[in-house]
Amino acid sequence: MTYPINQHEKYHAHVYFNQDSSDFASSIRNRISTELNMPVGNFHQKLVGPHLMWSFAVEFSRSEFDQLIPWLDSARGDLTVLVHAVTDDDYKDHTDYAYWLGSEVELNLTRL
Repeated sequence: MTYPINQHEKYHAHVYFNQDSSDFASSIRNRISTELNMPVGNFHQKLVGPHLMWSFAVEFSRSEFDQLIPWLDSARGDLTVLVHAVTDDDYKDHTDYAYWLGSEVELNLTRL
């Protein structure tokens, strides 16, 4: 695993969960919103985009990176988090500019 590197202007973090871990994931989502005061995306209990697991996303910037990434890594428990850059190239964002906190999860790259 390569730890995320802060080298882009904008990022997404996708927190993956399933039916058994949805309550825990929901609590992390609420903590990001209240403790870190960061906007969080919808709590998707369905597959969305290239993601083959349920997920929610956090949009953040280079200036928020050093606060969010260690916090997420500590708070995520056994959940996997995809951290990727947001550029004009969705494919590269989810491959070359993708980092994982936890075990890597397969993505459906044909949807990009």
